Amino acid sequence: MKTILLKLFVFCSPVLVSVHAAEKPNFIFFLADDLGYMDVGFNNPGTFYETPNLDVLAASGMVFTDFYAACQVCSPTRASIMTGKYPARTGTTNFFSGRRDGKFQPADFNTEMSTDEVTLAEALKEQGYRTFFAGKWHLGGKGALPTDQGFDINKGGGSNGLPRSYFSPYKNVENLSPGPEGEFLTSRLASEAVSFLEKNAGKPDPFLLYLSFYSVHTPLQAPKNLVDKYKAKAKKLGRVNQKDSFDEGRERQIWPGSKEKRKVRIRQDHPVYAAMVESLDTAVGEVLATLEQLGEKDNTVVIFMSDNGGTSTSEGHPTSNLPLRGGKGWMYEGGIREPMAIRWPGVTAPGTRCVEPAVSTDFYPTILDIAGLELKGEQHIDGVSLVPLLKNPFAKFNRGPIFFHYPHYSNQGGVPASAIRKDNFKLIQDLEDGEFELYDLKEDPAEHNNLSQLESAKVKELAAELNAWRKEVEARPLQKHPKTGATPPTLW
Repeated sequence: MKTILLKLFVFCSPVLVSVHAAEKPNFIFFLADDLGYMDVGFNNPGTFYETPNLDVLAASGMVFTDFYAACQVCSPTRASIMTGKYPARTGTTNFFSGRRDGKFQPADFNTEMSTDEVTLAEALKEQGYRTFFAGKWHLGGKGALPTDQGFDINKGGGSNGLPRSYFSPYKNVENLSPGPEGEFLTSRLASEAVSFLEKNAGKPDPFLLYLSFYSVHTPLQAPKNLVDKYKAKAKKLGRVNQKDSFDEGRERQIWPGSKEKRKVRIRQDHPVYAAMVESLDTAVGEVLATLEQLGEKDNTVVIFMSDNGGTSTSEGHPTSNLPLRGGKGWMYEGGIREPMAIRWPGVTAPGTRCVEPAVSTDFYPTILDIAGLELKGEQHIDGVSLVPLLKNPFAKFNRGPIFFHYPHYSNQGGVPASAIRKDNFKLIQDLEDGEFELYDLKEDPAEHNNLSQLESAKVKELAAELNAWRKEVEARPLQKHPKTGATPPTLW
């Protein structure tokens, strides 16, 4: 484990690049769904999955080792990218069909991203960008679709969060015509993106291509040939006893004090999930190969990330995030730390790794800054441009603390919590009882050693900042349970 952790945080020295970035570059933004930090080769050379195209992309640009989704579930993170605001500020704190009671009633939340927000797509469109969206939207339905939020084209985006079927004729996928019977959804979305690139090749106006995969979200489905490939791989590695893939076959508590116990996957060997990861990687490769064939590679900034951590505690338990703790739905690193890489030709030096913490709200100002456009500070109020780091990962940079607020009970077993990441420390507060957990992520990225009693001064300092932030953004609290009458504590 120490060897793996060392590999996660060691980064190589950048090579100085003298080529000037092109004015108003194109942007391609790849967003995976539920892909874990340890699922990609550029973060985990020992992963069971195969991600050659993502690894090449990462090697050609900069990897952020400590990059966070704004939330441990999908819709809030997606909204944070589009708005540059924390979900707590916009009231979009849970996935948009999520309703699950626990000891208390969860906070109310908005079930669509407000059209009053000036989205990233709208900001680029008003400056002459052609805007294309394909895949999972899950930020609202009629009246709040991608085409209502700044995108010229929408292929597959709607209010639904999962496809029900990855094979045509697709079920639960809106705004996408059926393909030939048996067509795989991930491949189809790549084809739509390729078609957009081909139709717009040579045009003078720049573009934003936002490819938001449904993969690797459930249902766990993939082409048979790929599934068979990973079944054979698991057999060759001796990973055929599924009981060994979990915590010694027992259920364990992930959250201290939680009464709910969940089975946790501790080994990567799920053949269908592995096939889904490879199909996503192949789709990325197809789009990037087309970009290069069309001569647009050197004028296009490419970004890749996932919307939340890998699912390890429910929904088939398809992946393991170890050594990171927890997964999708949890406030631990396995739920919110994401694979993220950026290639800005002529600026990001190939093979660099940046250890500065950053979060998904930072994309909005970063993209405007790269494009040489005026920033919209009041809109992306919670984002900070990462351009100084993209030019030099060792640059003096202080984006300030990163905040999280999830006043809900996740489908994956996570309990309501808030958190702050400042420098190397992360403080988590359980919203059910107000108790704290404090971790030094530099020394303990696996979050095994709770320092809250040993570092009481640090807890007090970070708790004060967390409280001040929750008041500023008017973060919504847990509510009295309507049936039991249980009333949550007042924490801010």
